[in-house]
Parts: sequence; C-alpha cells; structure tokens
Amino acid sequence: MNRSSRFAIAAVIGLAAPVATLNAANAGKPVTMTPDQLKWVPNPAATGVMMATAWGDPSKGPFGAFNKFVAGFTAPLHTHSASTRIVVISGTMSMTGEDGKEIKFPAGSFYTQPNTFPHVTKCLAGAECIIYIETDGKWDLKPVEAKDK
Repeated sequence: MNRSSRFAIAAVIGLAAPVATLNAANAGKPVTMTPDQLKWVPNPAATGVMMATAWGDPSKGPFGAFNKFVAGFTAPLHTHSASTRIVVISGTMSMTGEDGKEIKFPAGSFYTQPNTFPHVTKCLAGAECIIYIETDGKWDLKPVEAKDK
C-alpha cells in the first residue's frame, strides 16, 4: 500500500469517527465496514456514479458514503443543498469553480465544498475515481447556469 493510500484510509477513519454519535442504534459502539460489505447502488443525483452509503440516509439528512466514478466522468456546473467533505481514495478528481480554475486532487487528497459553491466535478481520464464524502444534510445536485465572462 502506497503512502497516499494509507493517508486516504487514515483520513476516512478520522472523518467516520462521529458515526456512532449519528446513528442512535450504534450509540457508544464502533461501526465497521470492509470493502466487501459496501453495497453499491446508482447515485440518485448523478447518472453513471455508484454510491455505497456508510452511515446516515442521503435522501433525508447528513450521511457518509463512498462514490465511484467512471474515468472521464463530468458533472456540469452545480451546487448542493449540503456542504461536503471529500477524501479521494483512488484516481484523480478535479473541481473547477465559476472562475474557470481547475484544481486536481490525486489519491490521498482532502477538500471541502460549501453548499453555495458552484463547481464542475470531474474524474480525470485514465482510471476510475473513488471518493469518500460526508455531508451536513441530504444529497442533491442542483444545476447552475454558467455566467457569461
């Protein structure tokens, strides 16, 4: 396992630490999940993206989930109702704001997106991307009209 992968796993463990406090049924107990226990389903907000929820309910409120993107995936300019925290597990993701500046995030990267931040999300060509995401509210994707420059 390379250094980036170890960092990404450590970051996910750190982000997932509050899980027990978010699920009343698991209060005071550790929550564990191995890769073979992930249940991948289509992401309801993004065609072609698969999601495996680790805790919470993305349709109702705060949650944590893994998302898998095909190489070359692009979500046009959009925002979300909830703010997000993201750890890149594999592949290279990119985020481009309305200013047109693209930031690339290789495996091991962490970034946040305020719910009001218009952005384009990409999984760069070459390999599928897997991220872990946590939100402070329910999951959605709200398209934004690009502003004329």
